Amino acid sequence: MTEYFRFGRAYDVPELVADGIVHGIGVVFALIGATVLIFYATVWSSHGELAAAWIYGLGLVLALAASFTYNMWPHSRTKWILRRLDHSAIFVLIAATYTPFLQRGAENTFILTLLIGIWVFAVLGIAVKCIFPGRYDRLAILLYLGMGWSGLMAVGPISEYLPMVSLVLIVVGGVIYSAGVIFHVWEKLRFQNAIWHGFVVSAAAVHYTAVFTTFSLS
Repeated sequence: MTEYFRFGRAYDVPELVADGIVHGIGVVFALIGATVLIFYATVWSSHGELAAAWIYGLGLVLALAASFTYNMWPHSRTKWILRRLDHSAIFVLIAATYTPFLQRGAENTFILTLLIGIWVFAVLGIAVKCIFPGRYDRLAILLYLGMGWSGLMAVGPISEYLPMVSLVLIVVGGVIYSAGVIFHVWEKLRFQNAIWHGFVVSAAAVHYTAVFTTFSLS
């Protein structure tokens, strides 16, 4: 399996420091944001909404913490294992981010089916990443994007349950994530990884705001 131990090019110290700073900001934001959201949901929301807040908060923290650990770890067999966790956590983050929005309209059969479908694809994606590490990476990127934009299928019915500002923020966050993919695949660009993760943290912050406004304005 050593032929699959590929992590892209080696980053120099300034690039690693920049990436570490971006990740550190993201992890701190995730911990504070998840705590605030869960506390708010505990006081003001229903049991279903509280469960959705927990799922989203844990998914956000897991994804950013897994990314931080993987990207800062030196090249080794352990990093290869962490790579599976990092790439799998992206599927979890996408599904977890959709959960608070789609849970609002779960009484609608189409919305509920979409929510279940997103989690099914997340599980399948995690299985591929764990069983076939280092393979189908381009396909995984397409699957990430497909899952991320799948919510467009439900924009009509879900708009009845979400504030307009939340819908706008969901789209803005999706655009930021998608634009960041350009830098994710542009490996020869200096500070490419830090720039890509800057897009990730920014998009995650926008989607967090969308989630919070869903809870506070609905």
